[in-house]
Amino acid sequence: MEQDKITVAIKKAARELFRKYGYNKTSVNELAKQSCISKATFYKHFASKELILHAVLMEYIQENVQDILNKGVRERDLPTFLANTILRVSRVTYTVCNEFVGWEFIRESANAQEYLKTLSDDLEFLLLSSFIQNETIGSTISEDKLTFLIKTSKNIVFSFAFTAVTDADVKKNFISFQKEILPYLVEATLL
Repeated sequence: MEQDKITVAIKKAARELFRKYGYNKTSVNELAKQSCISKATFYKHFASKELILHAVLMEYIQENVQDILNKGVRERDLPTFLANTILRVSRVTYTVCNEFVGWEFIRESANAQEYLKTLSDDLEFLLLSSFIQNETIGSTISEDKLTFLIKTSKNIVFSFAFTAVTDADVKKNFISFQKEILPYLVEATLL
């Protein structure tokens, strides 16, 4: 297999297996087997299971963020557009982390805390660059204000994972975020 084809095969296998079994219950052996490669070949492309997880998460989030920003869904005004975009991106981020990793693993693993910090920083960079490149948002709002909005929203949404016990709690948290917090964050961003 060519190098690019191997990487694609590994990412595809990782998406499927992490979603089906979760990060913690998926082994490198299973990833290699599903990719039709040896374990040694897997390690030539990704030094660890954590790195393939990160690559898959960031790729998936980037695809979804671009889709959200490019759909052309324009609300009646910039504050509504910005609030709805942040909410959609926040839901995608939370859902992807929940489906691919599992919050139980993140809450219980000492290594996961360091990984979550890396993911959080990379996610912030991805969102900021995507928002800056968007015509409607990037030409209207300064980078400092976008950084404030993205960092604050991201931190609030990640806190859901550590405070929510059930899916109902998460739903309540998102409703609270949408109605009670996000309008003020958007207002502060647009001042």
